Amino acid sequence: MEKHDAPRASDGEGEPAARRMKLRRWREQGVDPFGTRFDRTHLSGQVHEGFESLQGQEVSVAGRIIAFRRQGRAAFADIMDAAGRLQVFLRESTLGPEEFARCLQLDLGDIIGVRGAVMRTRAGETSVEPTAVRLLCKALRPLPDKWHGLKDKEVRYRQRYLDLIANPAVRERFVQRSRMLAAIRRFLADRDFMEVETPVLQPIAGGTTARPFRTHHHALGMDLYLRIALELHLKRLIVGGLERVYEIGRVFRNEGVSTRHNPEFTMLELYQAYADYHDIMRLTEDLVTFVAVAVRGTTVMRWQGREIDLRAPWPRLSMVRELSARGFDVLNARTDAAARAMATQAGVQLSEAATRGQTIDALVEAILLPTLIQPTFLIDHPVDISPLAKAKAEDPRLTCRFELIIGGMEIANAFSELNDPDEQRLRFEAQAAERERGNDEAHVTDEDFLRALEYGMPPTGGLGVGVDRLAMLLLEADSLRDVILFPHMRPDRP
Repeated sequence: MEKHDAPRASDGEGEPAARRMKLRRWREQGVDPFGTRFDRTHLSGQVHEGFESLQGQEVSVAGRIIAFRRQGRAAFADIMDAAGRLQVFLRESTLGPEEFARCLQLDLGDIIGVRGAVMRTRAGETSVEPTAVRLLCKALRPLPDKWHGLKDKEVRYRQRYLDLIANPAVRERFVQRSRMLAAIRRFLADRDFMEVETPVLQPIAGGTTARPFRTHHHALGMDLYLRIALELHLKRLIVGGLERVYEIGRVFRNEGVSTRHNPEFTMLELYQAYADYHDIMRLTEDLVTFVAVAVRGTTVMRWQGREIDLRAPWPRLSMVRELSARGFDVLNARTDAAARAMATQAGVQLSEAATRGQTIDALVEAILLPTLIQPTFLIDHPVDISPLAKAKAEDPRLTCRFELIIGGMEIANAFSELNDPDEQRLRFEAQAAERERGNDEAHVTDEDFLRALEYGMPPTGGLGVGVDRLAMLLLEADSLRDVILFPHMRPDRP
């Protein structure tokens, strides 16, 4: 096998300069190295799957060169397109000496279009033997070494385009994520939910408790916030008579970065009039299992070394009862300070301003969540950490709310929505008092939302699903960065 004059992988600092020399050479030969459109008749997968009917027929295929080897007066190039990999069998006798010589000027990473007959080589490899090869885009940078450069997660996340080129499994994961979103939309459309869009820039960051990103609109002379939730505008639509609505969109929270947190992430929020959180529990079970089967073909999967079965029904677990059974009867502590003392005994440190509800929330995260691997609805959230949820009639200290926990991770959050405008105002005022005590994530009073409630909102069940976390679970990824195409990273310093 002759290796001279064949395209090579990266060989150091001289490679970009050599590629630019070839760029000039292509132009001197009258070839546009950044060509125009190409009429492609088949993807690689169609050629492989349809070989019996395509054998001997002419096809047009295109893709990026990811392997090249020369053998006498022939050469073999592997090209990659959206459907996979296909071998191109270049023969001097078919192309002619001049065109064959040009093909030897190609580099790994170049994108080419090929027209020729479908055939099989002596080794049994399905291939296309071209009568014409066209350079569609000259790659001026060499691809990183497949076995070393892209094992570095920093490079993979920062330069996702290289990750997608080098790792077919990564491409497939994002194809499956797209299927997951399509399945969610299909499920909701079948149940008469209407997809809507609400503002990303908002004068008040509401709908949850989180620190927002702030910007300034110069023409209007006002500060605006990137939304931290979709909730309040969607509930305005319920007031307006759109009885089943949902949105899949980006939300933004000025918080830390971890394997389970990204400053911007995708949420699904839906609202159903004349429903409560029990109805939404059943809807959530149906939604998650439907999507799992649509994407994976099964409700059983492995995540972080554990088998998880999504088959419904899922248990309903009271967070306050579970904590009490472990010796932390926080709900009945006489004061917030007494509740915090219980947390301190468990090794959970809180600020001196933490309320009883915040203490319960912190203990749940530290003690309960790591034990909840199979799908579980966690219920009985305190009022002071659920400012938009309806209180339970039998115990007004708690709310009609659930969180769906799978694999020790919150996947969804849902309420029987509070629709009493006077009670909602009192909740907002309590949040404002918390903000004055230093909780900069407390909910801000939204007067227009209160006005909307005064026109009347029917009893409503609402649901928020972390789409990225659901993708982590269904696609068996260890980090949000593995299911977000362009995750946020710290600055890349030389």
